[in-house]
Amino acid sequence: MKTALTLLVALLSTTLMAQHDAAFQLFNAKGKKVKYARMVDALAKADVVLFGELHNNPIAHWLQLKVARSLLAQGPLVIGAEMLEADNQAALDRYLRGEVDQAGLDTLARLWPNYLTDYKPLVDLAKDRQLAFIATNVPRRYARVVYRGGFEALDTLSKEEKQWVAPLPVPYDASLSQYVAMLEMMGGHGGENFPKAQAIKDATMAHFTVQNLREGAVFLHLNGSFHSNHYEGIHWYLDQYRPGLNIVTINTILTDDIRRLPRDEFKSADFIIAVEQEMTPTH
Repeated sequence: MKTALTLLVALLSTTLMAQHDAAFQLFNAKGKKVKYARMVDALAKADVVLFGELHNNPIAHWLQLKVARSLLAQGPLVIGAEMLEADNQAALDRYLRGEVDQAGLDTLARLWPNYLTDYKPLVDLAKDRQLAFIATNVPRRYARVVYRGGFEALDTLSKEEKQWVAPLPVPYDASLSQYVAMLEMMGGHGGENFPKAQAIKDATMAHFTVQNLREGAVFLHLNGSFHSNHYEGIHWYLDQYRPGLNIVTINTILTDDIRRLPRDEFKSADFIIAVEQEMTPTH
């Protein structure tokens, strides 16, 4: 009896330690814990998955790759990303076809500083499995144009330049909480064009997502959580451009206690990845 009790205590201690040492926990929008397989089942039924990340979070990047592989095991997949700008699509396609190597892509495209560690694995998955990988974001120079002169300034772009931007005129709702928060964060500095510069990114990412939807395929889009939280941003624009899409969202947060989802994160997305606050960032 003593031996059995000792084994039971050891087992419970090990289990509790494993739970305490976990790096992340998945939750649904109601704050209930969910299994990875349950989440993937929901993602596989979507037309578009907006995977909101923290750009320097290794758990989010690891799960993006894991999710991509899981979805690919169930059916056709297209991947798109905020981290690549639309006018770099030709260079990206050359890499995917094997016409240029990584050094060539470095030269031809504007890559984020953490591309090699955080996004290259997904691009290489697309290359190996012959998947389309879509550069969805607006070229940053056009976001600066909006910041300086509003949406109207985009009318001055050439026909060639406009192909990298969401169709004009761009719909816009200044009352969306993320845009209101941006104005509050800036304390009024930067004026009303500051959230519009964010909106042209959201609109363009939604536009190129819709342009590259494929029948029967899930479009897995990688973006900062701020671009899709609370079903706004890219989600809002997808609803404008293609009403009726089945869109599933993911949010990534840092928290001191991954056993419980903070109340203010409820309904921030369909699924929330709560990551241990002390997780080492990738950059």
